[in-house]
Amino acid sequence: MNTTMQAPQDKSDMRRQVLNTVDRVCELCFGLFMALTFVGAVKAVTAGADEGNKMFFTALGCNLAWGLADAVMYLVRTLADRGQRLKLVQTVRQEQDQAVAVRALREALPDKLEPLVEDADLERIRARLATVPTLQPRAKYVFDDFVGALGIFLLVVLGTFPVALPFLVIQDLRTALIASRVLTLVMLFIAGYALGRYSGGGAMKAGLTMVALGVLLTMAIIALGG
Repeated sequence: MNTTMQAPQDKSDMRRQVLNTVDRVCELCFGLFMALTFVGAVKAVTAGADEGNKMFFTALGCNLAWGLADAVMYLVRTLADRGQRLKLVQTVRQEQDQAVAVRALREALPDKLEPLVEDADLERIRARLATVPTLQPRAKYVFDDFVGALGIFLLVVLGTFPVALPFLVIQDLRTALIASRVLTLVMLFIAGYALGRYSGGGAMKAGLTMVALGVLLTMAIIALGG
């Protein structure tokens, strides 16, 4: 049960990743897909000289905006989740009926974990929470929250470059478009591979699945005129 209190830890365990592998992979893929769809849309309506530069900077501007929006929503979600956990702890500490407090803890468990946890386990958690001397009056941000938000912003923005950079360095638009899509699929495979390796679901399978999603998205863009 995750709470806002910090228990003493060994120094080797004090520092954990602000963004886990799933967060990093998902945000990078989000940036890739955003840039891919935007490049397709811009290609459909843009023509004339300097089209490659327009492609690059338009896609970059799109991902800058979405990266900022995603980072802000990460901060909102983080504070809301922390506030919900703090509210649960306050409820458990203030509840005089132990059975009601235990039931509140059980209701907060994930569905798949709930059948595995006995009331006796939850009672021990309730008893420990009751002995905590101090509790924050409200949920607050910590430094790592802003580090995480910055990481999300950078990952979404970095997702622009494999898709849009070929338009900046290759003069022929058709060649640049092919290079863009190939680079995107390679990046998607790497991201899916990392996700599959992290989750234990099969690295190659996850990488190929992510590539298939990229191919389907590219086909949809082409069908729509991109």
